[in-house]
Amino acid sequence: MDCILFTFVDPFYISRILYKQINEFTCRYAVAFIGTDIIAVGKLKEKYLRDAVAEYLKRLGAFCKINIIEIDEEKVGDNPSKAQIDNVLEKEGQRIIKKIPKSSRVITLCIEGKEYSSPDFSHLLDNISMTSSSVCFIIGGSFGLSNEVKGLSNYKLSFGKMTLPHQLARVVLLEQVYRAFSISNNSKYHK
Repeated sequence: MDCILFTFVDPFYISRILYKQINEFTCRYAVAFIGTDIIAVGKLKEKYLRDAVAEYLKRLGAFCKINIIEIDEEKVGDNPSKAQIDNVLEKEGQRIIKKIPKSSRVITLCIEGKEYSSPDFSHLLDNISMTSSSVCFIIGGSFGLSNEVKGLSNYKLSFGKMTLPHQLARVVLLEQVYRAFSISNNSKYHK
């Protein structure tokens, strides 16, 4: 009886359904295959920040291969001159540049960057995943990023005009990357 009923189903209808399901799967999970690197100046000192990073890294494991690369923070006195700050930016910048994967799309976090809503940020990562196999986020130190590093970026991202400690910016970035992947995968995390 089942075979008889199946013979009356339009084969083109079945093809269209299969095509639609395959296309939806490809679009929904394409962003999940993107390699994600975060280059950050300095180490996380506070346990609560390390715990938050560990939690988001665990969650992100379902969506992507993620790697955090910590660059040593350059030491400087309490009241550095402009020349000392420029020197710090130059030295940290050179260390950052050496760690940027060759084929990655680069997104620098800087105050003059573009602000995105969470859905728009998700869409940006979706678009990047269509043209590149990896994305590299760069978080500077206390003084930000050198102009040379900013010049290498494909996109500049800002979390707003408020200043965040660079260690907290790492947690915020990981949460937003997780949220972006959740949006792309129709998860209930983003409401």
